[in-house]
This record gives sequence, C-alpha cells and structure tokens, in this order.
Amino acid sequence: MAKRIAIVEDEAAIRDNYTDAFRREGYVVDAYEAREPALDAFASRLPDLVVIDINLKDDVEGGFELCRELRSRSADLPIIFLTARDSEFDAVSGLRLGADDYLTKDISLPHLMARIAALFRRLDALREPQSGEGRLTRGDLEIDTDRMTIAWQSQPVGLTLTEFWLVHAMARYPGHVKNRQQLMDAAQAVLDDNTITSHIKRIRRKFLAIDSEFDAIETVYGMGYRWLSE
Repeated sequence: MAKRIAIVEDEAAIRDNYTDAFRREGYVVDAYEAREPALDAFASRLPDLVVIDINLKDDVEGGFELCRELRSRSADLPIIFLTARDSEFDAVSGLRLGADDYLTKDISLPHLMARIAALFRRLDALREPQSGEGRLTRGDLEIDTDRMTIAWQSQPVGLTLTEFWLVHAMARYPGHVKNRQQLMDAAQAVLDDNTITSHIKRIRRKFLAIDSEFDAIETVYGMGYRWLSE
C-alpha cells in the first residue's frame, strides 16, 4: 500500500510543486494550507509522514505548534520541517519539539526524496521483526526492536524514530564511542553536529523525566557519545 504524506504549506505554488513531486514518487498526498484544517483532518486519520512549513499564513509559529500537537498524538510519526527559515535557533527549536528532520527549501528534490525514503525505511521497521535482536537489555534499559519501544526502569520512554535508533546504536555496544557518522548510519539520516546534539539533549531530558539520576549517556568531547555500561 502506498505511503501517505501530508504537506502543510501556505504558499499554493510551493504546495502544488511538492505535492506533484511526491505523487510522481508514488506517494498518496494530502495538502493543507494552514494548521487548523490539517489538525481537523488528522483527528480522524494520521498520515504516514508529515512535511510542515513554520510560517502558515498569519500563524507565524504555526508549524511549531502543529509539530507539538502531532508529537503529543504519536511518538513515532515521522515529521519533517521544510521551511525557508534557516537559522540555527529555528532548527534547534523544531528538533526540540520532536521533529525527525529540519530542511530548508533550497534542498534539491532528489535529496528531499532520499531523506523521506530513509524515514520510511525506519517506519517499516515497526512491521518487520528483527530476527535474533528482538530484545536488548542493558541494566535498567529495555529495547524492543520488534515494537520499536524503549523502557527505563520498566517505564516507557516516548522516543521519536530518530531518537530510538540513536539510543539503540549507543546501547547496543555499551562503552563504545559512537561518532557522528556512526550515529547517522544508525538513524539512516543526514544529521549535522548541532542536530545530533539537539537529539541527544532531548533524549536525556526524556530519561531524566523518569529517573532524575539518569547519566547513562556520556559525551566524549571531540569524538561522540557512548552508553555507559553497568
């Protein structure tokens, strides 16, 4: 069954351009010009992936609000920001809200399609059992790769797909430093240093919300990150 993409973009020409491009790739596409009509539609059915602009008509931060609402409804719905706003502050803000990727509109269509395909590969892992690696336990950490879930001290940690694979990459080999390239490979995404840092900070906050003494993720300055062995 074809994957369904929703694009929320207020400029009609841009919206139509991306809609046509996604359809040429075989995706089913729903297009919206503002946050409210998108949320109304999502109330009955969530798409498989959402592409969001930040500025939505007079709703200057509408994309951020939409991302926050969508993430509260689903921890693993792939969300991509596609926007003209290229400041580091906006990118970090989007990732802190739970987006899986933050792209600017100067990205080429082939590159955009590759990023979307990478997110869908991770989404497919929800339905494809990982033979021999269904469960991974590291002290208080429990990872279920069949269901794409992570628990700490038996409490579920609500991680996005990107965050799930980053934790999995580190915890699979405790004590081993994972550099940026290794983390990108694990997440099947192109992530710069600032993006990875934002994801790691968000992951830490989620674990700290469960356990105020959580310190299993260590930053190895100039090298990467590692999961501390018990």
